[in-house]
Amino acid sequence: MNSLRQSAVAGTFYPADPAALSSMVETLLGVARAERSSLPSPPDVTSPDITPNAAVPKAIIAPHAGYAYSGIVAARAYASLAAARDRIKRVVILGPAHHYPLKGLALSSAAAFVTPFGQIPCDAKSTEILSKLPQVQELDAAHSLEHSIEVQLPFLQKVLDKFTLVALAVGDATTDDISEVLAALWGGRETLIVISSDLSHHLPYTEAKNMDTQTQRIIEAMDPALIGRERACGRVAMRGLLGLARVRRMRIETVDLCNSGDTSGDKDAVVGYGAWHFYEEDTNGAKT
Repeated sequence: MNSLRQSAVAGTFYPADPAALSSMVETLLGVARAERSSLPSPPDVTSPDITPNAAVPKAIIAPHAGYAYSGIVAARAYASLAAARDRIKRVVILGPAHHYPLKGLALSSAAAFVTPFGQIPCDAKSTEILSKLPQVQELDAAHSLEHSIEVQLPFLQKVLDKFTLVALAVGDATTDDISEVLAALWGGRETLIVISSDLSHHLPYTEAKNMDTQTQRIIEAMDPALIGRERACGRVAMRGLLGLARVRRMRIETVDLCNSGDTSGDKDAVVGYGAWHFYEEDTNGAKT
């Protein structure tokens, strides 16, 4: 690996100017942190209610639209990572391949991904691990225009210190394919898993709200078979995480649920956004 994967959507999905981007991301995270600090801790069991949690999640689902539309939802997904700022050293992101027909999952050959905040080195050891899995290939074309992974990066650069990146574009893959990849990269408390996905697309506001609420319940029930094409563009990676979360007896917290009609005001044809945290138990039964 000796190339750089340059930003494809700086200036469109988020500001290209570092100062403007910093101001936007810090403002969004500030709102999200204030909300979390003002609300009580949730009960120890999974609740359908949207509640905060002071623990640090092992995995998150976050949206990937332009920051003007889904930035506050993404910020609510990432705000809880502050407590692990020094601890998380590797981030694994799975995002759908919107622009390239892909079988399985694709890594980039780049040595680093670039945003207006600078370079994030790709994790060479993880690449070596993934090279042994038949569902993973190296394919730069799947990454060159892809926004689903890129839009997560400025938030991560703000909430974490130095970390390495495993960026996987996801195409046609089975739930077991994804679960196998995630299990191979799961690691310990130094590793964060991010699934990048929006929810329903281009439905009228009320219809979208109803569908996305159903999707929320499906995610909380860890039922990957029910995440269909109409529910989420990142459904393939979602299914893999949900399948593994069920096996690992993880706890899921719904952090936020809204759509572009809530953020832009246009309710004729909206896109849904959601944020979820996935927690695992340590050997003493405590949330980590």
